[in-house]
Amino acid sequence: MKDLDAAGLDCLAALADERSFERAAETLAVTQSAVSQRLRSLEAQVGQLLVVRSRPLRLTEPGKRLLRYARQLAALRSDVVRELGVQAANVERLPIAVNADSLATWVLPALDPLVQRGLREGFGLELVVDDQDFTHDWLRQGEVLGCVTTVPQALRGCIAQPLGVMRYIAVASPAFAARALPKGLGAANFAQVPFLVFNRKDDTQQQWIRQAMGLRSARLNARYVPSSEAYVNAVRMGWGIGVAPELQVRPLVAAGDLVVLRPEVQVEVALYWHQWKLGGESAVTPDSGAPPALLDQIGEALALGAREALRG
Repeated sequence: MKDLDAAGLDCLAALADERSFERAAETLAVTQSAVSQRLRSLEAQVGQLLVVRSRPLRLTEPGKRLLRYARQLAALRSDVVRELGVQAANVERLPIAVNADSLATWVLPALDPLVQRGLREGFGLELVVDDQDFTHDWLRQGEVLGCVTTVPQALRGCIAQPLGVMRYIAVASPAFAARALPKGLGAANFAQVPFLVFNRKDDTQQQWIRQAMGLRSARLNARYVPSSEAYVNAVRMGWGIGVAPELQVRPLVAAGDLVVLRPEVQVEVALYWHQWKLGGESAVTPDSGAPPALLDQIGEALALGAREALRG
């Protein structure tokens, strides 16, 4: 097979991002006909169907495998352009997946110096948000170049490093605790008291209940609030009990806006950073004088930010 067509790979990545030919054409600044032609040419080159023409469209398994290569090639291209000091024709997008609680607490401060420099150097960053147990799937499918996840094992072709531990505690507003839990929270009343849950992927509350009550599983009176910031605000407003990152609610507890329930019970979630290895073990040799690859810099920034914010 000849070398894969770079324009076709960019087309595949745009289709994966936009999920439609029309929006992909707008992203690439070409016509829809050009997008279709480039895709057909790439499919002919590899001899496999890469995209299912549905609404929204979706990638086939061969398409997902090729998407991983397209993402890595775009990242390498961005690094080469930066090292050469030339102006890129387009801003390369570097997508990474993070969990919502990390995004709401330590990820933005960790990445801020890199992003501020990126505004001057012309590279982009996209943060894809999912539950920490599912961000790894985005990496496996080629949708992102790196992820913050609870999975410790690295995929083939990836590297992984531990970031630290996020500790979750149960909190409630003082008024809610006084009204709904005059005798505290225990096995006799937890099923009747509303618990706030981020979304249906979130099992942090179940983990807390298992530890606190010694149960294997329990049916909760759940209220779903799918935003880390809104979740904590809902707890403050008295919507129910929240199991939230201690890092996030620490100032509210100190100010008396929230109270900790069963402080001896804590859910600890170990986080890891995974990224694809680009250009072998390292795209830059130690004595080359070239700056580290952007993806490596993102990993280093996250590791430093996590060390400062999380309990190791």
